[in-house]
Amino acid sequence: MSPSIDYDAPTPPYQQIAAEIIRDIESGTLAVDRPIPSESALIQRWGVARDTARRAVRHLRELGYVYTVPQRGTYVRDRSTVDDQPGG
Repeated sequence: MSPSIDYDAPTPPYQQIAAEIIRDIESGTLAVDRPIPSESALIQRWGVARDTARRAVRHLRELGYVYTVPQRGTYVRDRSTVDDQPGG
């Protein structure tokens, strides 16, 4: 079953996508130093605009869950050595 965006929810779509990725990270479905789905994959999976996918990834970066390597992708950050401060 493909996830869907609740456009009537008080949470913006990009935060809904980020929350799903955070659940995957915290459950171990997405492992440390492994890539998260690409923007194109997020667009296809969620049926959202590219800007929404980018905002979701940016939000994850700001929260300290991922890091981006230019021209390579975005990867899960090891949060085991990071305190609870956003951005690590």
